Amino acid sequence: MAIDRRREAAGGGPGRQPPLPPLHPGGGPHPSCCSAAAAPSLLLLDYDGSVLPFLGGLGGGYQKTLVLLTWIPALFIGFSQFSDSFLLDQPNFWCRGAGKDTELAGVTTSGRWGDMGNWTSLPTTPFSTAPWEAAGNRSNSSGADGGDTPPLPSPPDKGDNASNCDCHAWDYGIRAGLVQNVVSKWDLVCDNAWKVHIAKFSLLVGLIFGYLITGCIADWVGRRPVLLFSIIFILIFGLTVALSVNVTMFSTLRFFEGFCLAGIILTLYALRIELCPPGKRFMITMVASFVAMAGQFLMPGLAALCRDWQVLQALIICPFLLMLLYWSIFPESLRWLMATQQFESAKRLILHFTQKNCVSPESDIKGVMPELEKELSRRPKKVCIVKVVGTRNLWKNIVVLCVNSLTGYGIHHCFARSMMGHEVKVPLLENFYADYYTTASIALVSCLAMCLVVRFLGRRGGLLLFMILTALASLLQLGLLNLIGKYSQHPDSELQLKLAVGMSDSVKDKFSIAFSIVGMFASHAVGSLSVFFCAEITPTVIRCGGLGLVLASAGFGMLTAPIIELHNQKGYFLHHIIFACCTLICIICILLLPESRDQNLPENISNGEHYTRQPLLPHKKGEQPLLLTNAELKDYSGLHDAAAAGDTLPEGATANGMKAM
Repeated sequence: MAIDRRREAAGGGPGRQPPLPPLHPGGGPHPSCCSAAAAPSLLLLDYDGSVLPFLGGLGGGYQKTLVLLTWIPALFIGFSQFSDSFLLDQPNFWCRGAGKDTELAGVTTSGRWGDMGNWTSLPTTPFSTAPWEAAGNRSNSSGADGGDTPPLPSPPDKGDNASNCDCHAWDYGIRAGLVQNVVSKWDLVCDNAWKVHIAKFSLLVGLIFGYLITGCIADWVGRRPVLLFSIIFILIFGLTVALSVNVTMFSTLRFFEGFCLAGIILTLYALRIELCPPGKRFMITMVASFVAMAGQFLMPGLAALCRDWQVLQALIICPFLLMLLYWSIFPESLRWLMATQQFESAKRLILHFTQKNCVSPESDIKGVMPELEKELSRRPKKVCIVKVVGTRNLWKNIVVLCVNSLTGYGIHHCFARSMMGHEVKVPLLENFYADYYTTASIALVSCLAMCLVVRFLGRRGGLLLFMILTALASLLQLGLLNLIGKYSQHPDSELQLKLAVGMSDSVKDKFSIAFSIVGMFASHAVGSLSVFFCAEITPTVIRCGGLGLVLASAGFGMLTAPIIELHNQKGYFLHHIIFACCTLICIICILLLPESRDQNLPENISNGEHYTRQPLLPHKKGEQPLLLTNAELKDYSGLHDAAAAGDTLPEGATANGMKAM
């Protein structure tokens, strides 16, 4: 056709550089991309298309062993991530001696709470501290209204609750299966209650800084050194936490424990992605998520077994001793070595893989090893995440996913508080284990649904669907329920009066629970899928840095929960409104992302930059797509240049080809 001749003329003119070609449909570089003088052989850069098949893909026994070794630590990570729910659970407490002389205090011989109604009828009311998120708008009066459950007061301050805190020794009723935890160890109640929230900050802030710093280091020195040093230091800091002598020492050491934990999470996630072929990446990642959830489900039993917080902390950290063996059995990421042009180390590792998998040299039909021999003298080329600033598409994709993870994990707390906080008065949801297992079950169902949705809709379609569900649940909870409450309080017309009669508080609570469950379900999927999406579209040379940014954004979202608690739930409604608005922005931004399902992982910045978006719905057969790729735009620019040089179009030709007759 005429346009093909003009493309050849545009690319072959004197002094004109041919345009950079896009990725081929498999996601790897196009065979005619660059010359060998400027870049290494394209065969070596096409890891998923040439190197991985030579090694046997995921079918090789050694690769399966390595994937299994990335799954096992997920159980220990699950223990560490959810340990705060037990170490820092805020128990019921009362002044020592107030309930010793009578059984009406509600304390049984085992030290656990009995009938809460009897507890509220005492003349000297012990002060109760259920989680602060459940204490926003409740009264401080003791048993005056005769409800089914006692009114749980807000965290005490020097004004209203000074009389409740005039005590020098406390007795505690810990709900989390422990006899003693951090709060009861150092009496972190009343005027010292704020230290509990600081202790919660410490682990999250450590995770955030760990993701950002270890991500950059892992892209520069490799995944394996960061993983091994993180294991060594989490053993040091984690075991020292159990020996803390005060809450300041505890909080400081928890920061460093979180920092090291972030290095383990980040490097294992990247290694898992880089070991797998395109069709297996999501499945392998989701199995690791399910193993981590198994740790979440087992934590209450572990706490009941240990009984003391120091024993529990030591038992959580000790399994990481097994990971010291990784120094001798776990290799560096071969994909990262190839992408950073460390071909000498890559050659040794390929020979190690072939020896473990008993691969015959005849299976190297594409000639990977001969090409590798030619490139051994090339100097390594490492890249920092800062290079993303100079790109056009890559930085945009990472920023969109950062905002998505921040919104998903941030609004998740809003839904959890609405369901388990003061807004809903359901006795079942005021039990610690009911709260804990409800949250864990919703996360499990969310991951199961994510497997099905991503299978049929892809990464971008699944992320868009879950974000729409999150936005709908948030807007209905903020708008519809508040509107119903307004009409119920001020029935100005007959219709509003009927609505007020028909919509009781119990029905409103049920609607709030339903919206909260949907919101927690969808927001958890949004956060998890954003992290996985980033791992797929970020080039290998900066994958850990990009993952660190998205995981740190998720940490900032989770950090909003203890911040709101520290301020006694002030600003909670505005907090929910801000995140609800962010969900609407994210819905639009998700459309800018590419689809990475069944695509090869980008290896360098150039690959990632050409990872452009496709239409959300595939165009019909024979239909002309409206959006042009970068290469097509360059072709059109060449067409205009050729036309200006005097090459005329034949009769019947148009910019899109030949005119239909």
